[in-house]
Amino acid sequence: MKKIFATLTVLAMFSFGSVAVMAQDAAQADAPVAEETTETVVEETTAVVEEVDQEAEENAVVALHKTLKTKFIEGGAGFMAATLLCLVFGLALCIERIIYLSLSKTNTKALLANVEAALKNGGIEAALEVCRNTRGPVASIFYQGLSRYSEGVDVVEKTVASYGGVQLGLLEKNLSWISLFISIAPSLGFLGTIIGMIQAFDKIQQVGDISATVVAGGIKVALLTTLLGLIIAIILQVFYNYILSLVEGLVNEMEDSSISLLDLVVEYDAAQKK
Repeated sequence: MKKIFATLTVLAMFSFGSVAVMAQDAAQADAPVAEETTETVVEETTAVVEEVDQEAEENAVVALHKTLKTKFIEGGAGFMAATLLCLVFGLALCIERIIYLSLSKTNTKALLANVEAALKNGGIEAALEVCRNTRGPVASIFYQGLSRYSEGVDVVEKTVASYGGVQLGLLEKNLSWISLFISIAPSLGFLGTIIGMIQAFDKIQQVGDISATVVAGGIKVALLTTLLGLIIAIILQVFYNYILSLVEGLVNEMEDSSISLLDLVVEYDAAQKK
């Protein structure tokens, strides 16, 4: 009996080991399939999430566009359009000034070095050629001053100062128009406010009763036009101050470089008289 029990025990152990080995082999065989399935599910989930996010963004843009369009109409197309034109024209002038001032920047140190080398090697004509081939208000001032060298150093100094004022006027061109649009935009908004309040009081007079429903339309026109005018004025004011900072930087460069040019002319004149 004991031999039979021992034999059954050994057979059971071998059977359990075989089953375990087979299960392990099956798990190893199914592992790549499971990994591929998991990766596929993750990719599909990611794609679905991206599509949902994209649809949500598109819906938000459409909703914002509809809201702005509705508020534009509610504020009164006439005043809202006139106020919006201030933004369009103001931004156009601001962009034009920024481009012009950016192109007017000159490496004054390099220009002064080239003019000094030209004066030493080729004289006034070589220096004039350097200025002629350089873009910017500083080079133009140099050219005008050096072209009057034959009349004396004092004349060169006066020419540089006078032409510096001319270049300053060119740098500040159209700034008065930008300032005008900054002032007109909120003024149109306030005008719309007054008209909206007048409409509200007219409705109160017609109905003979004060209620939120009666005055809501006029007050909404007043608030929307004022809001748009103030937003446009703020935007243009930021650009206006940035343009002023560019002009101030160029003016400082013009003044410093003009003083350096006069020093070079005095040295050159002293060398010529020796």
